Amino acid sequence: MLKSDTPFSTLPGAESAQEVAELKTQFDIFRFLKKVTEAWGLKAFMVINLPSHIATELSQFTVITNWPAELLHQYDHERLLSRSNVLRELKQCCVPFQVDLTLATRGFDAASTAMIVDLFNRFDMNSGLWCPVHDATGQRGAVSFHGQDVVFSPRAMAEISYIASHVFSRLAFVRSLDARIPETLTDREIDCLNWTAAGKTSAEIAEILLLSEHTVNHYLNRATKKLNTVNRTQAVAKALRVGLIK
Repeated sequence: MLKSDTPFSTLPGAESAQEVAELKTQFDIFRFLKKVTEAWGLKAFMVINLPSHIATELSQFTVITNWPAELLHQYDHERLLSRSNVLRELKQCCVPFQVDLTLATRGFDAASTAMIVDLFNRFDMNSGLWCPVHDATGQRGAVSFHGQDVVFSPRAMAEISYIASHVFSRLAFVRSLDARIPETLTDREIDCLNWTAAGKTSAEIAEILLLSEHTVNHYLNRATKKLNTVNRTQAVAKALRVGLIK
């Protein structure tokens, strides 16, 4: 818990905006957010671009996160984004706000409420702070931090929101560099990215390309590093944006 009498600037691992300004890649930003999330005693973070009113999957608008994959998959499988009270709040306000399961399940039927409560409690993420942000182009988004039974003091909310604004701005700058031609990918790396984009698993790609699963994972990991991304999903997204795969 971030206690109301604890100055945020003295919390273990608290970071300055100057450090954010020196982050050079999306992976650097991922590591920074992971470090401060753990230092604050929280479980996870997420950075998103604000979804449209017709959006159905949170993962499509997620820029960077360390949410458990199972949680994000289940969230999208249940189509929770289209009914999200958090998303509705993000579209109506521009100040940070706390979220608990009471807010998250407001208006849901009993079965859906029970499912949501079980889902977020399973990953110790039943509360959090969402910070509305925007970048220099006007792109609206949000940065969130999550934990179990967390209560944020007003001062902590203000300080975290300040850092979140800097993070979103820096992330937008780093992503704008996607237009640069990345380090050359090999044909095999591109093949593996193409099949990953088509929804194939490493085992399936190995069978298609007559390779071992270990070799496929090696190609995908190498492509991920060359593209300065965090995981293969983001590597595919960047490869699509810069035209390396179709």
